[in-house]
Amino acid sequence: MDLHVDLTERRDLAGQVYRGLRARVLDGRLRDGEQVPPSRELARRLGISRNTVSVAYEWLMAEGLLVSRGRAGSFIQNAPRERGARARASQGVELRPRAVWRGLPAPPVPVPETPYDFRVGYPDASLFPFDAWRRLMARQWRASAAGPAYADPAGHPELREAVARHVGVSRGVTADASDVLITHGAQQALDLVGRVLLEPGDCVAMEEPGYPPARALFQSLGASVVPVPVDAEGLDVSRLPDDTRAVYVTPSHQFPLGIVMSPARRKALLDWARRRDAVVIEDDYDSEFRFGGRPLETLHGLDRSGRVLYVGSFSKVLLPSLRLGFLVAPPSLRRELRLAKQVTDWHSQLPAQGALARFIDTGALARHLRKTRREYEQRHTRLAEGLARHFADTLELLPSVAGLHLCATFTRGGARLEKELTARAHAAGVGVESLSRYFMGAPTRHGWVLGYGRVTVERIDEGLRRLRARLHEGR
Repeated sequence: MDLHVDLTERRDLAGQVYRGLRARVLDGRLRDGEQVPPSRELARRLGISRNTVSVAYEWLMAEGLLVSRGRAGSFIQNAPRERGARARASQGVELRPRAVWRGLPAPPVPVPETPYDFRVGYPDASLFPFDAWRRLMARQWRASAAGPAYADPAGHPELREAVARHVGVSRGVTADASDVLITHGAQQALDLVGRVLLEPGDCVAMEEPGYPPARALFQSLGASVVPVPVDAEGLDVSRLPDDTRAVYVTPSHQFPLGIVMSPARRKALLDWARRRDAVVIEDDYDSEFRFGGRPLETLHGLDRSGRVLYVGSFSKVLLPSLRLGFLVAPPSLRRELRLAKQVTDWHSQLPAQGALARFIDTGALARHLRKTRREYEQRHTRLAEGLARHFADTLELLPSVAGLHLCATFTRGGARLEKELTARAHAAGVGVESLSRYFMGAPTRHGWVLGYGRVTVERIDEGLRRLRARLHEGR
């Protein structure tokens, strides 16, 4: 049997054997009823362990492509009757997605960490309390905790109560468990809001520059997304279109500029929404990390007409891979949001929800926040000081006292310098992000958005030194 398996470039040997056999079944090289070699024999031919081959055979059996007949051996079943059947099937009518999907950017390809990684949106995974989390998850994986049936789409009741208490204490959001819906991160919260409130063609206003994933989501739902400029006080309310149905904002730490929306602008936005019968979606994505000054009250806390939907996430506080977020919504939308969550994915993973509830209730989250806040504040300070020292003649640092990133704009050179210097930085092992990529329309500012979740205090100075060296290349 001629089975080529690359054993030098891949680690998953069982997966390689499985994929190799499966491909031969589907393209007709192994036919229905044909016997495959015994696991011991195939293992000898390939120079791998018998257990590895046995695992691959078990996967094929689970898929229904292989059947064991005891001492007689293992045989192919359910294979295509004619060679090339699969190839011919792919030559049929081309299925076409809705037109809106052709205009959206492709999902980003995961990029390996660079030695000096200033990319945005990543917390430091090394700060996560893995041992404590592992113990909490072990408790939740008991049958009594995980549960034998589907659960409430709104989420684990204990976690909803814990989230309501947490945002009440940390952000002054007045809510109880019935107001909270647990989601797969902030992105799903936005999706549920869009499904429940937006009709195709509705106008959604977003900050410019702003958060691209939210923009793409609303566009995918058929909304007309309109960029609205941001100035030193936040979103320019006077520029909102009259027919706006929903306004998406990040008032506590504008993404990506880092500006805090002023009290006057917050009041103006809420008054505008009330007059226009519009909805405000407040994304409070990283407000737990505040390093100076008293935090302003949330839009949700100021709202007296029930028009603000408050979105939060544990992706920056804990880990993005946990995919846990929440939505605080008014009573008038509870039923429809629960229904939208059910028809989307029914509910988020219960064991992780239960573990997070305990993590909050035992005070572990508060301790973790104190620890990470101290660490990120050191990085924030070191990065701000380094930018002032190395780039005072080139970059203007925008004021920011919170979050996991800073934004700096070029005082000269504009688009050309941003493009050239960003490319040189990546070539030198320094990961930075261009400010222009966050604009929906033609960029009016150019610079960098610099995260510090993936770069330690000790490496910030060297990373900036390398950036400075790239600035002088070619002069």
